[in-house]
Amino acid sequence: MALDLPDFPWDSLVPYAEQARRHPDGIVDLSVGSPVDPTPSIVRDALVAAADAHSYPLTAGSPALREAIVDWYARRRGVTLGVANVLPTIGSKELVAWLPVMLGLRPGDVVVHPSVAYPTYAVGAALAGATALASDDPDDWPAETKLIWLNSPGNPDGHVDDVEVLARAVARARGLGAVIANDECYAELDWTSERPSPSILDPRVIGDSRRLVLSVYSLSKQSNLAGYRAGFVAGCSELIAELLTVRKHAGMMPPAPVQQAMIAALGDDTHVAVQRERYRARRGLLRSALEAAGFRIDESGAGLYLWATRGEDAWATVAALAGLGILVAPGPFYGAGGAGHVRVALTASDERIAAAAARLGGLSKS
Repeated sequence: MALDLPDFPWDSLVPYAEQARRHPDGIVDLSVGSPVDPTPSIVRDALVAAADAHSYPLTAGSPALREAIVDWYARRRGVTLGVANVLPTIGSKELVAWLPVMLGLRPGDVVVHPSVAYPTYAVGAALAGATALASDDPDDWPAETKLIWLNSPGNPDGHVDDVEVLARAVARARGLGAVIANDECYAELDWTSERPSPSILDPRVIGDSRRLVLSVYSLSKQSNLAGYRAGFVAGCSELIAELLTVRKHAGMMPPAPVQQAMIAALGDDTHVAVQRERYRARRGLLRSALEAAGFRIDESGAGLYLWATRGEDAWATVAALAGLGILVAPGPFYGAGGAGHVRVALTASDERIAAAAARLGGLSKS
């Protein structure tokens, strides 16, 4: 029996990618958020040093890794945790996709996610046979809600929820008896502040109780570790214990060398600051070029994307940019609310970002 999953949206972008590749100077692919810069040497060295990994790794994470995650939350997010509150994952996408199953959701249960959102939240609901509901208004979340996904900073639109918005969502979740999880993997790339975006585990949000609250994180973006699959979840110790039990049975354990690499990445803020400045420069150049070409940039306060519109159907914008050799992601990939926008990624080299900025000058004259 086949699972009732949606079509993989990126397949529909293939003809536009082929068109963009025909540009004399080659394609500028701004459609995906996959890092292009080197993995920091401090992380690679840690991986190599741990390459003699003959024993099974701990599903719970090594004691040193769990302490490193705890220390990172305290130092970078202003959140106090213990090792019972944290758990490494094989990247963050697998947790997003499988959390409804691991929580025991079933048909009739509802998984709420943002109205403009990364599609894996809805896929996770489908894997569990639950119902996905796109809604940003806590007052609209029904009694059948068992899991609520927030995504701040958001993908694709880069919105940032402040403490008050997060607190309101948590209060509603508590009233429903639902688990609430915030996907926070762009927190270190907040362009509105020199500090990371607020965590759902911030005491100003949750008060003195972490019950049924989870923070999900990934090192893919801030440390160029997408290929390592290095993520973690933190929060309610009872939920963490339940997830650990499921993951032990399922063999979902991050490789031991990756765990050592995570310790190195979490303990070093310097490489994160360097990478942040790379993205800040690319963002400034690309945003200026898009605005000069007649685009309006909405939200985009954090993360690795610009949420752009020309006031037309997103696919018309995708086609126009493909004609310039620039590939972007159409907003409808992220829900009906994205119909007039495209997502423009900052994850290209300085040379390719400069090429895109130069080409956009041709669009403004068309």
